[in-house]
Amino acid sequence: MVIARPDIFTEPSDVDPDTLANLGPLRPLAGVWRAEKGVDLNPKADGPERRVFIETIHMQPIDPQTNGPQLLYGMRYHIHINTAEEDITFHEQVGYWLWEPATGLVMQTLAIPRGQVALASGHAKADDKTFSVSSKRGDTDYGICSTDFLETSFRTDAYRIDITCNADDTWSYVTHTMLAVHGAEPAFDHTDRNTLQRIAPPQKNPLAIIVAKRAQAGRSDAPGIRHGGDQRGR
Repeated sequence: MVIARPDIFTEPSDVDPDTLANLGPLRPLAGVWRAEKGVDLNPKADGPERRVFIETIHMQPIDPQTNGPQLLYGMRYHIHINTAEEDITFHEQVGYWLWEPATGLVMQTLAIPRGQVALASGHAKADDKTFSVSSKRGDTDYGICSTDFLETSFRTDAYRIDITCNADDTWSYVTHTMLAVHGAEPAFDHTDRNTLQRIAPPQKNPLAIIVAKRAQAGRSDAPGIRHGGDQRGR
């Protein structure tokens, strides 16, 4: 008896090179954004502290990505936050927003320069204007990983971000990060919220630019998408 095994290696052949046209619910987020009235509520020794912050976000499309037959479209992002009172960076974050058209899977990867990374997930339809992703400490698929100091002092048990794409070409978010602060109970709901205004449109992803240039030159040999069988668990 022959047991059929799923094909985990063959990549899709009909991949549209234009990421902006295939971002689904993430499309309204593409571009450069800024706001000066974000609100952060974080734990301090004397009790919760409320800070108003200035935020700039760059979200630019990347080339289509494949994990064997899985096809993802997405954006690379960089968040920079400071406050009117201080010159030093208040918060910095990098990562990717990803969407899988075949399943509606939405993912956010995030890394902050204090020794913490996370992969959050949710689901949305292509035309949804609101969606959420979340992750939990201890999960092996969509989880959170921190340094030993953060684990013992400011342990992150859960993360969630709720996004709303508004009709006036702005978008809003609310994040909830559940922090188990050493010596304090219950866990603290560290929240951030903001509504961002567009200050620049997105660029095309590199492959889409190459294809467009070749089309303008009258060439039909559009480059394909090859990853050389690299399935190393990016």
